Amino acid sequence: MDPNDNPQQPDAPDQETMEQIRRRRLAKLGGPPSGSSTPTPVSPTTSGAPVVGQSSSSPVENRPQINISGSLIADELRSKRRASDVDGPSSIAPPRKQTPMREEAFEDWADRTLSSLFRISIDATKTSDVHGHKLTFLPNLSQELSEEVAPLKLSVERLEEAIMEAGTEVPHNRPLFDYLLGCWKRIVRMLRTLHGPAPAKQALLKEARRLCFSNCIFALTMPELFGREQVPPPADPLVPYLLRGIDSESGIDLEFLGEASARVGEDESIGELFANAMAEISRQLAGMTMNDDYQPHVNAMLSYTRFSVLLNEVARHDSFYIKQTAPAIEKNTILGPFFRISPLQPDVSAVYFPGPRTMDKGRIQASQSALQQTLAPHQHNLKTIIDAFVRASPETRNKVLDWFAHIMNVNHKRRAIQVDPREVSSDGFMVNVTVVLDILCEPFMDTTFSKVGRINIDYFRRNPPRLDIREETKLNADQAYSDAFYANKVEGEDNFITEIFFLTLAAHHYGSEATNSKLKNLDKDIKYYLKNVALMEAERAKLLNRPVQLAQLDAALRRHTTVLEKAMAMKYSIEGVLLEPNMQDRSLKFMRYVTVWLLRVASKTEYTPDKQLQLPLPESQPDAFRCLPEYALQDIVDNFKFVFRYIPSIILSAVGDEMIALCITFLESSEYVKNPYLKSSLVTLLAHGTWPAYHRKQGILGDLLISTTFANKYLLHALMKFYIECESTGLNSQFYDKFNIRYEIFQVVKCVWINDVYRKQLIQSSKSNRSFFVRFVNLLMNDATYVLDEGLGKFPKIHELQNNLRDPSHSEQDRVKLEEDLRQTEATATSYMQLANETVSMMKLFTATLSEAFTMPEIVQRLAGMLDYNLELLTGPKSKNLKVENPDQYSFNPKTLLAEITDIYLNLGQSPAFIEAVAGDGRSYKASIMTMTAHILRTKHLKDEPAIRKWEELSKKFESAKVILDRAELDFDDAPPEFEDPIMGILMSDPVVLPSKHTVDRSTIMQHLLSDPKDPYTRQPMTIDDVIPATELKEKIEAWKAERRARASGQVAEVAAGADGDVMDTTE
Repeated sequence: MDPNDNPQQPDAPDQETMEQIRRRRLAKLGGPPSGSSTPTPVSPTTSGAPVVGQSSSSPVENRPQINISGSLIADELRSKRRASDVDGPSSIAPPRKQTPMREEAFEDWADRTLSSLFRISIDATKTSDVHGHKLTFLPNLSQELSEEVAPLKLSVERLEEAIMEAGTEVPHNRPLFDYLLGCWKRIVRMLRTLHGPAPAKQALLKEARRLCFSNCIFALTMPELFGREQVPPPADPLVPYLLRGIDSESGIDLEFLGEASARVGEDESIGELFANAMAEISRQLAGMTMNDDYQPHVNAMLSYTRFSVLLNEVARHDSFYIKQTAPAIEKNTILGPFFRISPLQPDVSAVYFPGPRTMDKGRIQASQSALQQTLAPHQHNLKTIIDAFVRASPETRNKVLDWFAHIMNVNHKRRAIQVDPREVSSDGFMVNVTVVLDILCEPFMDTTFSKVGRINIDYFRRNPPRLDIREETKLNADQAYSDAFYANKVEGEDNFITEIFFLTLAAHHYGSEATNSKLKNLDKDIKYYLKNVALMEAERAKLLNRPVQLAQLDAALRRHTTVLEKAMAMKYSIEGVLLEPNMQDRSLKFMRYVTVWLLRVASKTEYTPDKQLQLPLPESQPDAFRCLPEYALQDIVDNFKFVFRYIPSIILSAVGDEMIALCITFLESSEYVKNPYLKSSLVTLLAHGTWPAYHRKQGILGDLLISTTFANKYLLHALMKFYIECESTGLNSQFYDKFNIRYEIFQVVKCVWINDVYRKQLIQSSKSNRSFFVRFVNLLMNDATYVLDEGLGKFPKIHELQNNLRDPSHSEQDRVKLEEDLRQTEATATSYMQLANETVSMMKLFTATLSEAFTMPEIVQRLAGMLDYNLELLTGPKSKNLKVENPDQYSFNPKTLLAEITDIYLNLGQSPAFIEAVAGDGRSYKASIMTMTAHILRTKHLKDEPAIRKWEELSKKFESAKVILDRAELDFDDAPPEFEDPIMGILMSDPVVLPSKHTVDRSTIMQHLLSDPKDPYTRQPMTIDDVIPATELKEKIEAWKAERRARASGQVAEVAAGADGDVMDTTE
């Protein structure tokens, strides 16, 4: 709308008021004060002269002078005149008379152009331009020119007066900036389309652009200059124009922003104006979600990113970085609302997943895909914004880093067991922060790790450090130790790589990994609410005739359903965000870099994946490593575990030798990491890496574990070492945790066992470190005994519960209780049977390779007893109690289990010690069980005939040994009490005295110390080296045994002859 579009125009200010306004504007523009200069002609060809006796305070003298007439414009005019002077009649007469075209004078072009650009006229008869646009008549300027006897033409020298008077003509119900911005855009377009070399015209247009911009700023900051004191200005008049976008005809374009950027140094109000506008845009965005029209606000910030000067002004704004609470950061800082926009906002997740209880998998995936497609461009825009701020200036970069660091420092509670959302930043905000920081790390994360050496380990020792890790658990240091270490400050500044590396590491911990943890809690909540909703829906039918109670139930049902659907929608949204492949790909690349860096710090070497580490690590641990926050390692493990589980496809190209090196190094040198759960997570990572994935039967890591030199050298020992260590983790759940850890160890060992290198290592380990290996075998056997007993022991109860549920006479309440008992028992049986299968399978592998290790005196008797007991359970009369419906659902395959147990027998069958131990098992060994086993193996085709014949041969050896042992038992059954072991009740063969002065057999205390390194009587720590041989007692026992043997020697032939007769019936 032009100034003259509204017939009801306000009265123009009088001459005195105009003069006051002009003086203020000249002071703002830096022009000469009134009366400081003499009148200057408009141009050399300007017709007319100032009136004689004209006052020196006339408007002509008071306006700022622009030296155009004496330079470009004048030159062009003179060149035009010279061209006209040489025009004369042609020496050759034309065939016909033509009217020569008259070239437009520069003064006329200037008048026409300025009139069209600003839609104004100083000639009352001229009401429209050549394009038909209405022109606003400027009576005051027209009168001045008339009084000066000057042509009624607009010129650049009088343009400022014209703009000011035109501004007063704009109706007050229309923003003055509308008019001036339109003028600005017309000038910019004309500058772009100006053809040919025309320096004078270009100079005029540039001056017009400069004056137009200055008046735009005045219109926004000093509207009273245009007689608008009485109009209350809007909250921020610039904001609507920024939100319309740079491509909108009514929006601020890039040229305007560029001019503002160039003029900030001349006028500080410009920077303040644009900084305040962005603060207001941010404030508006803080009340929006991704469901709203938020993009114009983001686009406005993106337009700023092209001009570092404007970003510097925004960074100086008071609200750019304010130390506030975690939730307030999202709304009260300039950048916060931009990062707050996310599909994880509750209202947004409800839109993507309406009615989540009824959505099928296909619809859920489609919604998650749409969510990802919406979020990815926004996160890219956030990266562009932050990248521009970082590059703007060192001062601005430091403010951005401070802002990120403050986010981390106030969000420690996001990793608490119970998280109060009112005390922390939202998941969407923190995930966006994590993603943007990941992207900022990409430039230095090359595949050769060439820049990893630039990461400064002294980052946390700066004075003060940006990141606060005082309350964080350290890798291997207590609070006092880490406080003392970090109290020793290191002066200096860190490079950008170091800054962004540690900020990104913290962002993963408090951002994406904390959001990942929320998934587990949501799963629990959803199960809880589903159960309650199902119960209430079932109860509703009973209350149809009780309207009051029915109404109460319906209200509760609605509340539960609402909470349930919110939880389900949020779960699907989080999965959609975290499962975005590009996000996780960047995350994995960063974690690879953290892995290499961590190994370098721990080993004090220049490690990269193409170099080999030497294990174990040095006994003296670097303090810098010990005092690192625990999340430095935890983030790596958690991130890879998540990807292994949900999107293994992206890990194929993102994992290398460094991941295997990390796991093996800190399992072998486990003393470097204090947290037992964190160490066990390394085993989990390796186990997940052996899961079959796509075309890789050995999993993502399996081939590397089998073939790489580092794994071949250190993996098996590291796993065996941690197998022993996890026996006692110090946690309340250590008894059950150890089975899960060992189950995963078995998975890794089974995967790599195809490489003979590992078999050779097992043999070497048993020879070079016998005590270590004996303890490992003892624990393996303990596990097998326990899990088989617990697993198989649950099936009689399952069998009984299944039979009871078939009885129709049970009440509904009793049936519900029976079903609940059955579910719990089934879950327990399944868990234990999975462990039992893996443990027995591992024993089969190890006994086939190294049978001698399993027949050592400390172990063989307990091993034989365990095998005999379970063999009887599987093939004897009790086996009928193991029959349950659908045994596969409990991971129970009795045929497979029986075949593997018999393999262990056969693997150890060449050892006399094992044969004697089996035959001496008075609790479970029965010859009839051995015969029944052979029958089952043959009839069920569990073994081939040669293997069955070996079994039958071994069974005969057991029987023969049984005869001999029975005879010896008769010989020694009346041994004196002092010759008997007080713990096991057996005749001692090698008595030793404990530190507590009690006497036991050496085999007894060795077996005890394998599981518990303490004196069984005083519970004081001890080793086998602390015992003292009871030589005198041993000699007495040997003498007594010799006497008994001599007395019974006459009966040997008779017993041997009876061995061919009837064998005792042991089936009872």
